[in-house]
Amino acid sequence: MTALEKGITANGTGYGGKTWNILGQVYFPKAVTDSTFAFETNSEPGQFVPVHIHPTQDEFILVQEGTLDLKLDGKWVKANAGDLVRLPRGIPHGYFNKSDKPARALFWVSPMQKLEALFNQLHNLADPAEVVRISALHEVDFLPPEAND
Repeated sequence: MTALEKGITANGTGYGGKTWNILGQVYFPKAVTDSTFAFETNSEPGQFVPVHIHPTQDEFILVQEGTLDLKLDGKWVKANAGDLVRLPRGIPHGYFNKSDKPARALFWVSPMQKLEALFNQLHNLADPAEVVRISALHEVDFLPPEAND
């Protein structure tokens, strides 16, 4: 089991100096243990993560700056800076920056399962179909594109 290491992961940096580029969005891991995985996302206007399901993990999103539109269990909701989004395992969800300003959010998932390994494999991958295929091997299941409407 990976133990939580004490310390600070500074603003604008990733734990252990790591950063991921996943389909143009910048991700910074903030804490990595077997029991939880925290990462920051920076989404420019128009960027999004399509609707997907984590069948074995609960997920939380703390919006730090900007606004995110979320498709949460088939319904559109809006989360603003300071809002916490709760995503129980098995609930379809996706997030979208539909605004004209950047958005920044802290995500954490519990337990970590295969997410760090997934992000390592997705780093700098440009083919969305390959992202979907690899994600399914790591317990993240994307829904068909019409789920994003």
